[in-house]
Amino acid sequence: MARDILGRSVMELEWNSPISVGELREELIRQYPELARLKTLAVAVNSEYAQDGNLLKEGDEVALIPPVSGG
Repeated sequence: MARDILGRSVMELEWNSPISVGELREELIRQYPELARLKTLAVAVNSEYAQDGNLLKEGDEVALIPPVSGG
């Protein structure tokens, strides 16, 4: 679902200063407002779930994990 909204499965971003997971999430929602529809968009950094306060470092791999439904 996130891939459909972003229009790609991989993207590379560059920042001039450290950024937190929460700031990245806010920036992505600013650029792609439809992401806000995903109420429980989780974020993983280097294959581990991350909290909004975690700071990203150069070379970190970030994955957006949309809500999963099932039974």
